[in-house]
Amino acid sequence: MIFDEFKQLAQSRRSIRDFSEEDVLPEDIRDIIDCARYAPSDTNSQTWDFIAVMNRDKIKEIEAFTWERLKEIAASAEQRGLAREAKMMVKSFGPYATAFGSAPAMVICLATPYTSKFRERIFDPLEFGSPEIWAEEGIKSSSLSIQNLMLAAHAKGLGTCPMTGPVLLAEQDLREYLNIAGDRQINMAVALGHPAAQPKMIARKEIDEILTIVK
Repeated sequence: MIFDEFKQLAQSRRSIRDFSEEDVLPEDIRDIIDCARYAPSDTNSQTWDFIAVMNRDKIKEIEAFTWERLKEIAASAEQRGLAREAKMMVKSFGPYATAFGSAPAMVICLATPYTSKFRERIFDPLEFGSPEIWAEEGIKSSSLSIQNLMLAAHAKGLGTCPMTGPVLLAEQDLREYLNIAGDRQINMAVALGHPAAQPKMIARKEIDEILTIVK
């Protein structure tokens, strides 16, 4: 692939929230995860696992209990005199947090425990770093794999939408529903399917706003 082709791929990817009724094929899932697993990771730790939910009824159930938790939080906020904020949470945040509901597939992206020869032989004996730091290492590498996943899906003509809403609102429900082991962190959920519409490009910051070159 030449640079211009990759640039076009990266710039044309959108977060898709409306999906057609067409199913995603298992072989497409496997191809996409095959690309995800080639992402870089700290000391090749490969701190990622994926759960592909390809049952529409199960996805709807996840959507339902995510909404349930969101409404519980809003109700609690209203009781504390935060009615305006509670209404905004339900009306504005709710649809974004549950935008996976119409997707034919959803990938739950996990971060596995970070282990490496450096940690075992150097860092742990020196008591360098904390459990929180090592947990972050797993999330960082897992996030790199998710970007690979989304670009691979886009190259196949599939749409994705990365979301942390189900994790922020209903992590324990999600963990129990999918029987996710306690040593796995739930990083994010990625809705996956055939786009029903292609959103317009949203403005990005100019390069000079975000880039500092040190010579």
